[in-house]
Amino acid sequence: MENDAVIAFNEGSLNLLAAAPEAVLAIGSLALLMIGVFRQNVAGAQLVHWLTVGLLCFAGIVAYVGGVDTQYAFNGVFVSDGVSRFAKLFIFFGTAVTLILSRAYLLRANLMIFEFPVLVALAALGMSMMVSSADLIALYMGLELQSLSLYVLASFRRDSVRSTEAGLKYFVLGALSSGLLLFGMSFVYGAAVSTEFTRIAEVMALGERNVGMVIGLAFILAGLAFKISAAPFHMWTPDVYEGAPTPVTAFFATAPKMAAAVLMVRVLYDGFGPEAIPDWQQIVAFLAAASMLVGSIAAIGQTDIKRLMAYSSIGHMGFALVGMAAGTEAGARSVLVYLAIYMIMNLGVFAYILTMRRNGMAMTKIGDLAGLWQRDGFSALCLTILMFSLAGIPPLAGFWAKFYTFGAAVEAGLIWLLVIATVAAVISAFYYLRLIKIMVFDEAADEFDSPMGGEFRIVLGVSAAVMLFFVVGGLGITGMAENAAMIYAR
Repeated sequence: MENDAVIAFNEGSLNLLAAAPEAVLAIGSLALLMIGVFRQNVAGAQLVHWLTVGLLCFAGIVAYVGGVDTQYAFNGVFVSDGVSRFAKLFIFFGTAVTLILSRAYLLRANLMIFEFPVLVALAALGMSMMVSSADLIALYMGLELQSLSLYVLASFRRDSVRSTEAGLKYFVLGALSSGLLLFGMSFVYGAAVSTEFTRIAEVMALGERNVGMVIGLAFILAGLAFKISAAPFHMWTPDVYEGAPTPVTAFFATAPKMAAAVLMVRVLYDGFGPEAIPDWQQIVAFLAAASMLVGSIAAIGQTDIKRLMAYSSIGHMGFALVGMAAGTEAGARSVLVYLAIYMIMNLGVFAYILTMRRNGMAMTKIGDLAGLWQRDGFSALCLTILMFSLAGIPPLAGFWAKFYTFGAAVEAGLIWLLVIATVAAVISAFYYLRLIKIMVFDEAADEFDSPMGGEFRIVLGVSAAVMLFFVVGGLGITGMAENAAMIYAR
C-alpha cells in the first residue's frame, strides 16, 4: 500500500514517543489508583474523578498534536498515524464528557468511589491500544483491556439485579466473541506465519487465496462485529444498555463504538490490504444490511428509551459499515466522520436521559417525555434537533454522515446495499419522529425532580449546536477525517 507519510520505523527500538498518549494514560491511571487507595472517602473519589477528566483531556491533546507522520513502536506492533490520532481525540473527548455527566448520578446513587473513574481510564487505554494496533496480538491485548473494564462497569451497581445481570450477560457473550476472535487469529497465523498486519497484507497480495486465511478472516469479523453490536451479533446490546447504570450506558454508546469500528477498519484496510477486498466486502455488506434492518425494525416497539437507543446504535453501526464495505479512501473517511457525529449526538441525548428523575427514581420510559415542550422548552428543542439528526434529516449533521457513507457505497458499486440503507433510514425515521411527537404534542407528564445541572445543559446544547451548524464547513471534522484517511489513498 502506498503511503506518502514519512514512516519513522526502527525495528530494534521501542519508540515510546509514538505511544506517548498510552504512556500518559497508563502512568496516570496507576497514580490515580494510588491516590484513591490513600483517600478512601467521597471527597477523595471526587478528586480522582476530576483528575481523570483532566488526564483524559491531556492525553487527547498529546495524541492529536503528537506528530503528523506515521510512526511505529514496539518493533512494529503499534502504529501512530492519522487514523489513530483522529480516533483517540474523539475517544478521549467522549470518555471525559461521559465522566463529567456521570458525577451527579454517582453521588445520588452512593456510587462515588474511586474505582469508577480508574476503570473508565483503563478502558480508554485499551481503546487507544486498539486503534493503534498493527499486530493481532496487540489488537487482542487492547481489546481485552477495554472489555474487562467494561464488564465491571456494566455490573458496577452491585445492589441492582438488572445491573448484575447486564454485566454477566456482557461477560459471557464477550468471552464467546473473544474466543471467535482468537480462533480466527490462529487460522490467519497458520496461513501467514505471522501476526503482523504488514506480513498478512503481503501474503494476501500474492494473489493466492488460502482457505485458512479466508476462514480466519470470517471468524475475526464475527468477533469484531460483536464489539460494535452489529447484527446478528447484537443480542447483548438491548439488555446491557437497559440494565447497566445510565452513565455506563452512555459510555458504551460512545467511545467504545468508535474504538471497535476504527479497529475493524484497521484490520480490514491495513491487515488484509486492498487485495483482500473481494474476500471481506460481502461479509461487511451483509453485517451492514442486517444491522440497519434489525436496528430500524426492532426499535419501533420499544417503550424504554435506553433500549431504544440500543437498537438505534445497532442501526447506526450498520450505516457506518456501509462506508466501510466500500474498501476505499472515501469509505474510510466516511466511517470516521460518521462515528464522530454519532458520538456527539449520543452524548447530547444521554446528557438529558441522565436528568430524567421523578421522586428520586430514574425515569427511562419514553412516555415520561410527554409534553416536554411545555415543561422545558430548551431541552425539548435540543432533543428535537438531535432526533432529527439521528433520523438523517437535512441539513443536520446526521444527514451528512449518511450522505458520505452512501456516496462511498455508490463509488464502490454497492447499489443494492444503498437501497437497503435507504429503506432502513426511512423506517428508523418513524421512531425518532415519534419521540418528537410525544415531546411536543402529547399531554404533559409530571415534572422531573429538579432542573438540569449546568454541565448537562452545556453538553446538550453544544451537541445540538454541532448538529445544527455542521453544514458550515463540517466544523473541522470532515477536514480532520479527510487528512486521516489519506493513508488509504490508492
